[in-house]
Amino acid sequence: MGHAAAALSVESVRRRFGDRVALQDVSFELVPGELVALIGPNGAGKTTLLSIIAGALSPNDGHVRLNPSQPTHPHHPGRSIGWVPQQPALYSKLTVAENLRLFARLERVEDVDAAVERMLDQTDLRARAAEQVGRLSGGNQQRVNVAIALLSAPEILLLDEPSASLDPRQRARLWEFIGQLADEGTGVLYSTHDVLEAQHHADRVLALDHGRLVFSGSPADMDWSF
Repeated sequence: MGHAAAALSVESVRRRFGDRVALQDVSFELVPGELVALIGPNGAGKTTLLSIIAGALSPNDGHVRLNPSQPTHPHHPGRSIGWVPQQPALYSKLTVAENLRLFARLERVEDVDAAVERMLDQTDLRARAAEQVGRLSGGNQQRVNVAIALLSAPEILLLDEPSASLDPRQRARLWEFIGQLADEGTGVLYSTHDVLEAQHHADRVLALDHGRLVFSGSPADMDWSF
């Protein structure tokens, strides 16, 4: 995997909010099929970094490039990134299927119906397709959120604390699914506060502290007293 061409390159990214430095010269690459855990204390810059990679927030300096061997806009990686924020951004009065269909149209997915059917099956939401999203459990809402991020079959999947609202069974099912995506070539970057989650479900760990990248390496090489 280490010899594969990068699917994503983050180069010297900086971000400030007023006088507060949220990110300082963060650089790393992600290759296809790689599972990377982003860890660090509250306020370390994890959500800010994911938001910048997703294109939801602009850096003050630096570049994010999807398929870095190809020219792209310096501050926007393109549309082939799936983004799962910590709080589901869903239409509560619409059904699961209606949410998927709406977002598929917004993403200009070529075959909307096929994409919706695929995601209902892949995320095990078929039995919930006709239910209003607002009546679902937090765990099932998170599955809808993941399904929306995957509608356009992105090369990179970003997840911010993806298992935070899930019970142990749902969490195991989520990581089985994410592992399958990685096996099929999707690069996955996820933030977590769960040490075991990073140890068991990551090929590599990135550790942020006060906006700086202080470690990048395998879980086995990480000092978990961090």
